[in-house]
Amino acid sequence: MNATLKNTLSPFRHPCGGLKVRVAGEACVLRCSGALWLPDHRTLIASDLHLEKGSAFAVRGQMLPPYDSPATLAKLEAEIEALDPACVVLLGDSFHDSKAIDRLSTEDRDRVARLAVGRDWVWLEGNHDLVALEGALDALPGRVITTMALGALTLIHEPQPGEAIGEIAGHLHPAARVAAYGRGVRRPCFVTDGKRLLMPAFGAFTGGLDVRDKAVSELFGVPPMVAALGRDKVHALAWETVR
Repeated sequence: MNATLKNTLSPFRHPCGGLKVRVAGEACVLRCSGALWLPDHRTLIASDLHLEKGSAFAVRGQMLPPYDSPATLAKLEAEIEALDPACVVLLGDSFHDSKAIDRLSTEDRDRVARLAVGRDWVWLEGNHDLVALEGALDALPGRVITTMALGALTLIHEPQPGEAIGEIAGHLHPAARVAAYGRGVRRPCFVTDGKRLLMPAFGAFTGGLDVRDKAVSELFGVPPMVAALGRDKVHALAWETVR
């Protein structure tokens, strides 16, 4: 990582194994789960849960284990228990399709309701769940919005063209291939240049787009830092080292 970018981001190891960096001057902790913690705002952000993706595939005859929603919600629950956020923001594509909420089990709906008690619960609209969120509040807690400002940060589902200083976005599901234990390993990752930050997908069944793809790389004016999710920590990687 070049010295200028390192000084801008000021990354250091966080107790959870994550990395604390600064984006547009705001403290941001990149969590091992793929969630983002904003300590100054007591806000937890998770992007692209894609709940009920497994059942959506089953409807089309592609059988996947029907455990993605419970697994994803268990991971979110663990983050909430660890951090006790005042606000939880789900950064779009929380549901895989327009009928996903109807397919969500009673147990999973109740789990979301329990997690939302005593905190501001925010659903940001994504391209997958625009229709689903129209009726979400009939079945689930919280409020639905398109963007959200927190200090110098702007939370939005799809990254916008241009410099977009302070933007926190999802949608692209970035992933990086790195060398580990003598072989290549593909891992979800955060991507940031200290001006904006692109989040990994949080959902259990979500895929990943190579960080070298133009849809990711062209968002940044300088080679960004890639923060790959490991088993128990987040690894800060120089752009030149990822494939």
